[in-house]
Order: sequence, then C-alpha cells, then structure tokens
Amino acid sequence: MPVLHDEVPDDDDFDAGRKRGEFDHITPDDFVRASGSGAGSGSGRGGTPIPPGWLDRQTIDDLRSKMPIPYIVVLPVHTDEYGRISHVGTLLTASDEDGTVSRTLIAGRVVVHETIREAIVRNIARDLGDVTLPHLPASLQPFTVAEFFPTPGVSPYFDARQHAIALCYMVDMVGECQPKDETLDVEWVRPEVALAPEFLAQLPNGFDRILVQGLNAAGV
Repeated sequence: MPVLHDEVPDDDDFDAGRKRGEFDHITPDDFVRASGSGAGSGSGRGGTPIPPGWLDRQTIDDLRSKMPIPYIVVLPVHTDEYGRISHVGTLLTASDEDGTVSRTLIAGRVVVHETIREAIVRNIARDLGDVTLPHLPASLQPFTVAEFFPTPGVSPYFDARQHAIALCYMVDMVGECQPKDETLDVEWVRPEVALAPEFLAQLPNGFDRILVQGLNAAGV
C-alpha cells in the first residue's frame, strides 16, 4: 500500500462530470492505463487525447525521481451542532505485500487543470464514495504542510517512492461514507481516543503527526 495514492486511473474513478474543455467527451473507456501508450505521447487508445494529469506508471515514476509532487491530505471529521469535532475518521487499508492492516488518512495527488478544492473533493470520493457530502473549509489555508521524503529521518513524513509536498485540510463529512478503492473501512473515534498514544502508533509515516496537528488547530 503506497503511503500516498499513485493516481494511476482505474475505469471507475474519473470525474467525468467536471468540465475539461477538449476532454469533456472522454469516458472511462478512453483512459490510458499503465500498460497502454505513454502519457507523453499525447494520445491514448485509438488516438484519443489523454485527460490532463493522468499519467502512466513509467511517467509518474520518472517525475518522482526528478521533482517534488503536490498532494493534498484530508483529515475526515464529524462535528456536532456547535461545530465542535465529535469524531475523527481514519482509513483502514491492507498492505500489498503481506496483507497487514494499518490506518491512514485520505491522501492523493493534485492533477493538472484541477483546483485544490476539486482535488480535495475527488480524493475524498475516491476513498469514501460519492455521497460523503464534504463540507469544505471556507479558506484554502491548510492547517499544516507535510513534506514527505524518500529518505528516512529527513522529516517526520516518509514515502519511499518520492519527495511529496502535501497541503493538509480538515473536512467535515456530513453524508454517508462508503469505503471504496483501496480503503477497507473507515473508523470513527472520539478525539480523545484518536489522541491516545496507542491509537497514534497505528498511523505510520507521519500521519499520526498530521492528525495531532489537525486536532490542535481546531482547539482540541
């Protein structure tokens, strides 16, 4: 399980309703998968243009070796009638190597021709479904910026594949969360439980620190 989502497209995770100019006609069947034509070629199967931002595996790996990659991280929360955080959500995922289950937060790349707000909504929908009804913050000021490095010890945040710069946001989910893609389940706990050392120890690679910073920023 990658620390940060790869964003190599699957047939069911393209936001087809969003306007993309010349790419409005693109359907999931037109996607170029990692085994197809390279993103640098400018066309997919049958000469169809590749939607901007979607990269094949070889291209994204090449970019990761040369430059930092922009990401967003979302800390899902539920709030009460006074706007106070009542529950914090963490995602349960399984390792591709040994099936070990661990906790993480919503994290995904910002793609070309996509605003930060669109990236937040798309990555939430990718992990928690389309009916979460996220209440996005009025300001795009992140509560922290997490800089992931491929070298352990450079920062509290680690991703073996890349140097990634992640803008971190707390988002209130007012709808129903239906885990999908690589997410096995989403578990909601009270803030005091989320801040317990034994709980934070289940969030590797710096996501524990992001959770603490988010709750501290909200006055918890």
